[in-house]
Amino acid sequence: MNFTLNSQNSLPDDATQGCLIGRAWIPNQISGPSPILLKGDQVFDISEKFHTISQLLESSDPLKALSDIEGKLVGSIDALFANTVAEPDTNKAYFLAPIDLQVIKAAGVTFAASMLERVIEEQAGGDAQKAQSIREVVQGVIGDNLKTIEPGSEKALQLKEYLIKQKMWSQYLEVGIGTDAEIFTKAPVLAAIGTGQNIGIHPKSEWNNPEPEVVLVANSHGKILGATLGNDVNLRDFEGRSALLLSKAKDNNASCAIGPFIRLFDRTFTLNDIRACDVELQIQGADNFVLNGISSMSQISRDPEDLIQQTLNENHQYPDGFVLFLGTLFAPTQDREQAGAGFTHKIGDVVRIHSPKLGTLYNTVMTSDKATPWNFGINALIHNLKQRELL
Repeated sequence: MNFTLNSQNSLPDDATQGCLIGRAWIPNQISGPSPILLKGDQVFDISEKFHTISQLLESSDPLKALSDIEGKLVGSIDALFANTVAEPDTNKAYFLAPIDLQVIKAAGVTFAASMLERVIEEQAGGDAQKAQSIREVVQGVIGDNLKTIEPGSEKALQLKEYLIKQKMWSQYLEVGIGTDAEIFTKAPVLAAIGTGQNIGIHPKSEWNNPEPEVVLVANSHGKILGATLGNDVNLRDFEGRSALLLSKAKDNNASCAIGPFIRLFDRTFTLNDIRACDVELQIQGADNFVLNGISSMSQISRDPEDLIQQTLNENHQYPDGFVLFLGTLFAPTQDREQAGAGFTHKIGDVVRIHSPKLGTLYNTVMTSDKATPWNFGINALIHNLKQRELL
C-alpha cells in the first residue's frame, strides 16, 4: 500500500509552533546524518554546532542553544518528506529516526489492559488459538479493575497473595503491580528506523502486533527534555512461549520505529501534555482490513517520572542520554481472519501512530530479513563525522 508523507499528515496539529528537532540524511560531497531543526516550513542543518542530537541534549540549555543557531538551510519540510520512503534517493535529503547515541529503553506492562493480555499470552503459551478461552478465565478471576491499583501498594500486595492462592499469579503481574517496573533495552544505539521506513516482523512469527507508544527523551542526568512517538513492534507468540525470549521478540532488524521528530518541552508542550495525551493507532492492510485503537496515557499505572527514575539512578547511568518507551494500552484482540485467532500483521500493513502534539509516525510492515539491513553503527558515525570535519 502506497502513501506519501507531507507536513499535513505528519506534523503536530500546531505544525512547527513548538520546538521540533530530529535528524536527516544530508547529501553533499561527503553525505551523512545531521541534527536538524524545523522552523516554519523549512529544515535547517545544525551539525556545525551540534554534531549529534545527543550532544545537543547534553548542553546546559538546549532551547536557548537552538534559539541562537541559524543553521544551514536544507530545504522545505515537504521536500524532505517526499524522499522519506523505504528506498530514498540518497542524492536528496530525507528524514531519519530523530535520535542517535541515546540508549533505547522501554517500559513494559504499564497499562492494566495490556497487562492482562500478557498474562493471557503466557497462559496460552504463545498460541493465538487458545487465547480467547483463556482470556475469559483470566478476566473471571482478575477482573478489569487492576488500573485502580497503585503498583507496590499494600492493596497490590494483598491482590498478589490472593492471585497466588488462585494459581493465577504471573511474572507480568509482578512487574505490572509490584514495586519494580519492567525496564528493558529495546534496540541497540543507532538501530531505530524513522517514519516512512519498513518495520520488521520476524519471519517465523505468527502472532504479533504494533505497540503505539509515547517515547520520552532524557539526558544523562535523567532530565526529561521532550518526547516523540514509537512503535515497539511485538511478537506475541515468541514472548508468550517464554519471557526469556523477550530479546528475540523485541529486538530484530527494523523492529524499533521512532519519530517523526522530537518535540522539546517549552511553553507550548510539557510533561503534563504527555500525561493527558491519547496515542491513536490505525492499521490498514492490503487486504482492506482496517483496525483502529487508542492508547490513553491517563490510564497508565506508573507515572512517567517514576519510570524515568527506575531507568536511570545510582545503579545505572547513560552518559549519552536515553529514550524510554512508556508502554501501551493497546493489545489488539479483534479477529482478522479466523474466528478466535485475534489480530496479527500481514506484509504490507501500513501502521499509522498519531498524537496531536507529536505528529504522526508511518511505517509499512515487512519481515525483518527483507527489511533494509542495519549497517550504520557507531563506528560508521564516527568515521563519517571525521570525514565531514565535524570531529
